[in-house]
Amino acid sequence: MELVTIVVAEYDPAIDFFVKALGFELVEDSPARTNDGRPKRWVVVRPPGGGTGILLARAEGGRQVGAIGEQVAGRVGFFLRVADFDGAYRRMVGAGVEFVTEPRDEDYGRVAVFIDVSGNRWDLLGPSGGGSSAGGRSPAGS
Repeated sequence: MELVTIVVAEYDPAIDFFVKALGFELVEDSPARTNDGRPKRWVVVRPPGGGTGILLARAEGGRQVGAIGEQVAGRVGFFLRVADFDGAYRRMVGAGVEFVTEPRDEDYGRVAVFIDVSGNRWDLLGPSGGGSSAGGRSPAGS
């Protein structure tokens, strides 16, 4: 499985956000140890049917705590592509997800920017008009 890491303040609120608000699957939540033997958890979530999972890594120490929500310096750094944009948008708004832009249509499809539990910016992406996607073009940078 392919993974990317998102630094979070705490595991459980992050799991709740990704599973309950975004509809991701909890793939793994196992006890683990740091390189120096301290206990931690190995927590992986992923969109249903998605190949790439997200490793939720609890911040330890000042440098990591400072990276929470700033992993890509305030830019959109994560992208969630859905087949039914309007349905996903309504479900996410209903679950309390904070959107910082209104949905709009671009050449590559429908897009709106939202904030995750750690403060990172994501593009919610779907086909134009909320229907099925035929193209694979990505945004140039939101």
